[in-house]
Amino acid sequence: MGVFGGGSNLEDGQLSDDAIWQDREIRFDVSLAHLELRRGEFLIDSMDSVEDTKGNNGERGELVISNLRLLWWSHKSRRTNLSVGYNSIISINIRSASSRLRGATQALFVLTKFNGSRFEFIFTNLVKNSPRLFTTIQAVYRAYDTTKLYRDLKLRGAIIGDKELKLLPLEQTYNKVNGVWNLSSDQGNLGTFFISNVRLVWHANLAENFNVSIPFLQMKSIRIRDSKFGPALVIETTQRSGGYILGFRVDPQEKMQEVYKEIHSLWQGFSVNPIFGVEFVVEDKPENIHKLTVKTAQDNVEIVNQDEDHPDVFTAYYADGVKNSDRDPVFCSEIGLAIEGLRDGITIDQLWSVF
Repeated sequence: MGVFGGGSNLEDGQLSDDAIWQDREIRFDVSLAHLELRRGEFLIDSMDSVEDTKGNNGERGELVISNLRLLWWSHKSRRTNLSVGYNSIISINIRSASSRLRGATQALFVLTKFNGSRFEFIFTNLVKNSPRLFTTIQAVYRAYDTTKLYRDLKLRGAIIGDKELKLLPLEQTYNKVNGVWNLSSDQGNLGTFFISNVRLVWHANLAENFNVSIPFLQMKSIRIRDSKFGPALVIETTQRSGGYILGFRVDPQEKMQEVYKEIHSLWQGFSVNPIFGVEFVVEDKPENIHKLTVKTAQDNVEIVNQDEDHPDVFTAYYADGVKNSDRDPVFCSEIGLAIEGLRDGITIDQLWSVF
């Protein structure tokens, strides 16, 4: 915005841009440490007989559902795994699929988009007559999708009513500060701060819909810096939230110091125990989840890179962006059956390979 001077150093205790990736990214064959739940992430459900029908058809594995992502790993080797963040999901549907372990059956199709590529995941529950795979994942994703204000920066939202902040279910307001100038324009706008346990909200006094909601999750740094308006409280957001630099002024300066210390303290505390906003409890689930609380032991094994001509593991999950109908069937001599024609450059051996 051109009104602030000085550098941009990192603050102690802050959540850096890449600190929280679990709900934002899709990762294949991650290290065993990345299969562990991060701070603020909690287990919702797990199923120990689920097939990754798209990429590892014929392999029994475990599916873990957390408040941030889906995790799947093979029973043969946990190094064969998936991490699918809910923020990357486009749609979830139930359709027929062909499983090597169950044959023709209903499966969960998860269509995603990440880094400009579309990926499709197909999960088949190997326990007959169990709808948990369908109902739990769909319900958890809805809970995630409807709680974005905990995690995403919001401009001009319907978050203020009758000069008061509309609280989120897990939110508590700690302070309301009047007389806060937003310095985004040349003349500034007078408004009000709401400081809560999950975010900082500012709105203009003359127009409630002129507002900004800044979750602590998206704050990169907080400091007091010089500006053309004098000392200002400056909040820099992460690149994922747009990389905004937002300036505010509170008079007198002693009061601005108090506001800065309060926001900074809450922000640092939040980084230790973040709140992502997803609330969900699965009732009547089998008592096999205690297995997941066992710490994963890292094997002292050096992983040798695959040959350069070996396809990347994620190629099997690419979703056909222009596919409107099934390909013509062809006879596959390797398995002695007629199958749908494969995409160019893909062989049966590559699809069955365990990476």
